[in-house]
Amino acid sequence: MSKTALVTGATRGIGLGIATRLAEQGYALTISARDSHRLAAVAEDLLRLGAEDVVVVAGDMADQHTVHKMIDLHADQFGTLNALVLNAGFGASGTIAEYSMRRFDKTIDINLRAPLTLVQRALPLLCAAATADPERGVKVVALASITGVYAEAGLAVYGATKAALISMIETLNAEEAGNGITATAIAPAFVDTDMATWIHDKIPPESMIQVDDLVELVDALLRLSSRAMVSKLVVGRAATTGYCA
Repeated sequence: MSKTALVTGATRGIGLGIATRLAEQGYALTISARDSHRLAAVAEDLLRLGAEDVVVVAGDMADQHTVHKMIDLHADQFGTLNALVLNAGFGASGTIAEYSMRRFDKTIDINLRAPLTLVQRALPLLCAAATADPERGVKVVALASITGVYAEAGLAVYGATKAALISMIETLNAEEAGNGITATAIAPAFVDTDMATWIHDKIPPESMIQVDDLVELVDALLRLSSRAMVSKLVVGRAATTGYCA
C-alpha cells in the first residue's frame, strides 16, 4: 500500500489542489465534500492522475455523522493514515453587533468541532503509520486563516474559529510530536478561490495568493522528517503590510 491521505473540502480550490498533487504522487485518498456528483467526478480525475485508490464521502462537515463516517471508511479501506488535511471551512462575514447565533453555531461546527473530531478519531491510524515509519512520521495540515492571527473587521467569528484551530494544532504538537505526529496550521490571507469572490470589489483576484502557492507549502510539509516541526505558517499577500487578509 502506498501512502494514504484524507483531504476534506477536496473538490474545489485549495483542497482540490492538494488532492491533485497527492494523486500525482500516487497516494491512496479519502476525499470529502458536500456535492456528491462533483465528488465522484473529482475522484475519477484523481485516479487518472495516479491515485492508487480514492474513497469518497459526501456530506456536510457540520454533521458529526459525516465526520465519523470519513474516518471509518478510510480505516476500513486503508487501515493507516499518513496525512490528514483539514481544509473544509465555512466563512460568513458580519459584525459582532449583528452576527446571528445560527451562523455562529455553524461556523463553530465546521471550522472547529469537525477538525477536532477528525483528529481525535484519526489518532490511532496516525499513530500506527508513524510507528511504521518513524523517520518520516505523519502529518496533520490545517487550513486556517490570517484572520486567526490578525483581527479583521467583520470577521470576528470566522477569525475566532481559525485562531482556535491554530491553537489546537499547536497543542497537538505539544502532545503528539514526540510520537511522530507533527502538525501545521497554514494561515493565509485571501486566496484566489470561489470563497473570495465576495471581496473582489475591494481586493482583485490578481492580487490574491494563488492556490498553487499553498499546494507547494503543503507538499513541502509532507516531505519533512519527523524531526522537524512547523506549527504555524502565516502567508500574506505581496505589497501589503502582512496584517491584512
